[in-house]
Amino acid sequence: MPSEKKISSASDCISFMQAGCELKKVRPNSRIYNRFFTLDTDLQALRWEPSKKDPDKAKLDISAVKEIRLGKNTETFRNNGLADQISEDCAFSIIHGENYDSLDLVANSADVANIWVSGLRYLVSRSKQCLDLIEGSHNTPRFAWLRSVFEAADVDGNGIMMEDTAVELIKQLNPALKESKIRLKFKEIQKNKEKLTTHVIQEEFCEAYTELCTRPEVYFLLVQISKNKEYVDAKDLMLFLEAEQGVSHTTEEMCLDIIHRYEFSEEGQLKGFLAIDGFTQYLLSPECDIFDPAHKKVVQDMTQPLSHYYINASHNTYLIEDQVRGPADINGYARALKMNCRSIELDVCDGPDKQPILCNRNSMTSPISFLSVIEVINKLAFDSSEYPLILCLENHCSIKQQKVMVEQMKKVFGKKLYTGTPLASETYLPSPEKLKKKIIIKGKKLPSGEDFIEGEVTDEDEEAEISRRMSEEHVEESKTTWLCKELSDLVSICKSVRFIDFETSMKSQNYWEICSFSEAEASRIANEYSEDFVNYNKKFLSRIYPSAMRIDSSNLNPQDFWNCGCQIVAMNYQTPGPMMDLNTGWFLQNGGCGYVLRPSIMREEVSYFSANTKGIVPGVSPQVLHVKIISGQNFPKPKGACAKGDVIDPYVCLEVHGIPADCSEQRTKTVQQNSDNPIFDESFEFEINLPELAMIRFVVLDDDYIGDEFIGQCAIPLECLQTGYRHIPLRSFIGEIMEHVTLFVHIAITNRSGGGKSQRRSLSARIGMKTRDYTMLRNTTLKVVDDIFKLAVHPLREATDMREEMQNAIVSLKELCGLPPITSLKQCILTLVSRLVNSDNVPTVVLCMKDNFPYLEPLAALSDVQKKVLAAYELMIQESKVLIETADTVYDKIVQCQKAGMELHEELHNLGTKEGLKGRKLSKAIESFAWNITVLKGQGDLLKNAKNEAIENMKQVQLACLSCGLSKTGTGNLDTKSKQCLEAIQEKESGDENGKL
Repeated sequence: MPSEKKISSASDCISFMQAGCELKKVRPNSRIYNRFFTLDTDLQALRWEPSKKDPDKAKLDISAVKEIRLGKNTETFRNNGLADQISEDCAFSIIHGENYDSLDLVANSADVANIWVSGLRYLVSRSKQCLDLIEGSHNTPRFAWLRSVFEAADVDGNGIMMEDTAVELIKQLNPALKESKIRLKFKEIQKNKEKLTTHVIQEEFCEAYTELCTRPEVYFLLVQISKNKEYVDAKDLMLFLEAEQGVSHTTEEMCLDIIHRYEFSEEGQLKGFLAIDGFTQYLLSPECDIFDPAHKKVVQDMTQPLSHYYINASHNTYLIEDQVRGPADINGYARALKMNCRSIELDVCDGPDKQPILCNRNSMTSPISFLSVIEVINKLAFDSSEYPLILCLENHCSIKQQKVMVEQMKKVFGKKLYTGTPLASETYLPSPEKLKKKIIIKGKKLPSGEDFIEGEVTDEDEEAEISRRMSEEHVEESKTTWLCKELSDLVSICKSVRFIDFETSMKSQNYWEICSFSEAEASRIANEYSEDFVNYNKKFLSRIYPSAMRIDSSNLNPQDFWNCGCQIVAMNYQTPGPMMDLNTGWFLQNGGCGYVLRPSIMREEVSYFSANTKGIVPGVSPQVLHVKIISGQNFPKPKGACAKGDVIDPYVCLEVHGIPADCSEQRTKTVQQNSDNPIFDESFEFEINLPELAMIRFVVLDDDYIGDEFIGQCAIPLECLQTGYRHIPLRSFIGEIMEHVTLFVHIAITNRSGGGKSQRRSLSARIGMKTRDYTMLRNTTLKVVDDIFKLAVHPLREATDMREEMQNAIVSLKELCGLPPITSLKQCILTLVSRLVNSDNVPTVVLCMKDNFPYLEPLAALSDVQKKVLAAYELMIQESKVLIETADTVYDKIVQCQKAGMELHEELHNLGTKEGLKGRKLSKAIESFAWNITVLKGQGDLLKNAKNEAIENMKQVQLACLSCGLSKTGTGNLDTKSKQCLEAIQEKESGDENGKL
């Protein structure tokens, strides 16, 4: 912090401002001046120097201040040529005078900006009462609670206790604190008082606790959401949950329940408020975890074909060390199954006493019996997930021991074994739902239709690929192995076959056959034929295994193959690191059941998707992820660090993983020598073109390391992020959650082009008509097809324009209110209403429902500034009205073109032949057709989502206006007409959901 003492109260902020500091003053002409700003001792004015003005004029009266804005949210900042070089978190503006003029300032750090903003807001809200502020700073509920804690522990009632007792007491109140740090704080306090004793008095106890347990960043947040109070009441908390945390349907009772569960003080419990300690406790609770609790259970459709899911898979499951020297270990299976793995590998060889064994075939050490392995598998198979488990059988046994394997599997697994004959009449694999509690054997199978007792099968899987690589002479012919009929019969819907090329597969491969690809082969195909790979994986399972050259059992990047739709990407579970972090994080979604449904664009029979796309994915709404890294808590020293003390210099790396166009990495500044509560206060933006495939990984590293820099990490799918202020529990290098080690962040997700996920904010960047991007349809060169698609060009442009105009109107309103785009609409309306008041703080407008839309009518003459704000509000309502009333008609036109196009789908080959197209040209025409169908479906969905969003916006706007007392009754209660209008909006929404949209 900028001062030695932590900021823990408004009086701390005011003391800092009175001492003064240097701030940069930003002018509209792109000039920036360094000035020294101070607050007068009587708290009545802000002054700066040097200045060409008279000293009495180089000041700003606090009474003239209208509002304080944090961030670059004025015209001066937006139009300044140097604005890009100014940190959002260090900028703030003081809005003053009747014309809402701005004094735009930049602090040297986000901490200093927060102090000025919090202090000034407090002064403006409290006005003359502030003179009593500094004197009464210790008469707060927090100090009353701390005194009661001390008195309860002071059994003798002497107002004094042993230092050991005081240390233990603070440890009980805040278990994350280190004992050494508490003792050091007591020594500092006593040294300042020039006394040396092992006893602690009440005042010293309260001072030590306040210094140690106050997180300034949480205090600034509390002051902000409580409208400059030292506590948050139920109404403040309700607004915070709705407007900031994205929690819908909150009630005052819910907020009081939160207060009762987290507030420490008896006064807070009785009066219903959270002081700083209770609020901190709430923010650290599971309720404010970054991971959306909805995804802790199965939330996806599990009735799709098996090929439509990513499946959590293990490679060389029997290993717990590297694949060259590591022994086989039964714990490898237990670990994988407990981590929700749904595809495991068994490398089986002939063993002694006619009993098959599993062993590392590279070292042949420490074999384990096949029977003991399948007994462990049977015991744990469905403990973590009830969905099907695939056993990838690498069979190197003789016929005799193969028969022993079969007997043992039948005996141990019993009815769990899935041996149903695949039906030729079906075209897709069964669903995970149908295969619940089933064990599926993947392996070789004898040719059907002939009554073999045993026979030869080709060995083109992983073992063959390894032997080819290890051989000096590359042999093209596949090796063969003998297989008994009994083992062949256990293989049903996962028959291993060799991949030749996509053309052969699409013609002759059966849906129950699975191909395994080496990492190198899969990488080549993904780079050269990514669209074909995606289409192949819509119907067939593909398994990717790590390169044989990874002798250290390192891991491939699973994202490279998920991007192409590959379902079973086998990971070396025994090797922790970034790639394993991604795999673990990815499969946390959908209840950690080991199955994740692929994006619809990668499942639908007629759709176009290429992992190598450079920009917008057709039919998918791009999103912007806004992340503010605020602070860290209790960072440990890197495990492998050597010859270094406990002090670390942490920084945070943010990695976005997804399709190549979305991959990005950024980092914060380094905080010197602070592991307990380093403040970063840095904001980042990431554009995400395919949100369903995106993950974000937070990594904390030590910038001054010796031997090891890793501190902790957390990888989360974008779909599982909760917006608002969140704590991220960090995991160690081996993936275990570390107690009390967290990152404090703010998350917002905005849409660049409308649409969006429920309870996610949906705003677009401002895109003018001249620069607007329209998703274009492609020419197929088939006249009858192109004539149909031409009919969709105008409706598509109309749909895009309506979405963009609504979003632009919302962003314009927020800018006029001095708010960033990530602000919720409800928060925007509350700020808007605060502008539309007269000198007596009485609203100058009233809510007037016209055609069920919430317009605002003036009650008196408005200033020019108020007229401008009201005009922006009316434009937002008007654009929303246009979209809501027109969306159905445009949507129908788009859907009709989509249906008409799909009617010609089966005829594409014949139409192409008639036009003289063949080979690559015919393939290109079919690809363009799939692109167009994808665009039509996607744009229709975006319009549907935009309409639902607009309806929800109107409801939120009306409720916000009513809560501000803008109804004609002048209260926050709903009058009869408002109730009817709100019900009409709700009926319209539910009617749309049941109707066309």
